[in-house]
Amino acid sequence: MNDHPLDIDAVRAFVRIAESGSFTHAADSMRITQSAVSLKLKRLEQRLGARLVERTPRHVQLSAHGVAFLEQARGLLDAHDRALKLCVGERQRLAIGISDHVAGPELPALIARMNAQVPQVLIEIRIASSVDLLQRFDRRELDAAIVRLDTGRNDGELVTDEPFGWFAAPGWQHRTAEPLPLATMAEPCGVRAMAEQALDLAGIPWREVFIGGGVAAVVAAVMAGLGVAALAPRMLPFGAEEVGGRLLLPELPRLPVLLHTRTRTGRLRDALDALAAEFRSVVRE
Repeated sequence: MNDHPLDIDAVRAFVRIAESGSFTHAADSMRITQSAVSLKLKRLEQRLGARLVERTPRHVQLSAHGVAFLEQARGLLDAHDRALKLCVGERQRLAIGISDHVAGPELPALIARMNAQVPQVLIEIRIASSVDLLQRFDRRELDAAIVRLDTGRNDGELVTDEPFGWFAAPGWQHRTAEPLPLATMAEPCGVRAMAEQALDLAGIPWREVFIGGGVAAVVAAVMAGLGVAALAPRMLPFGAEEVGGRLLLPELPRLPVLLHTRTRTGRLRDALDALAAEFRSVVRE
């Protein structure tokens, strides 16, 4: 038997392909190109003398050999990672996704709190929509995701809830004969859906005048006087006005913020707990 050892990165690539069902997602999670992932898998299959993945134009499926090898591959990676963590100076990595409607101007303070709690942990933070982050979390590209409530799931831990209101630039006036001009984030966005549904139920006509790729863009449109947006008060710069009462707009509910994580103990959990505690204190202020 050939005693050439298995390539750990190739084994990791196979596991990422198996868990995500995609060469593209596996490449993204490993921060390498799709062609590099394909090459690693090819070399692993050559080393094992068996085809592990059946490729079709539409999807990826494990072969019988792949199904049999998957649990062994996971065990090998777990043992490898545990061994590395025993080394002096080895830094654990914590990849966190934070929803754009959750991460605000306090983000530097949140990061500082985590770093003070566990300075030896390498922290990686990604900002995106709640939907995108939960998909990445499910593909195991993230260790944790802090997002707005997703009505399709109930597996998160409640961090806090936060008020929302209707905001506009100082002195902004609505022309009563026209639909309410809205600045929103691009779909899918739970806050956008909540705001539009509330207006529909109240029988208030509206139209989108601006669609932003993030909360910062929506805030900029609001402060430029384009219209009204549903936002958490802490997201707005000084001077923005809450106009819901003046315009007789429907009251918006407080929205829960949830932590999704598979990390239950240890230094990484300490970092997540520090982040959650800092966020709670920010929202209460």
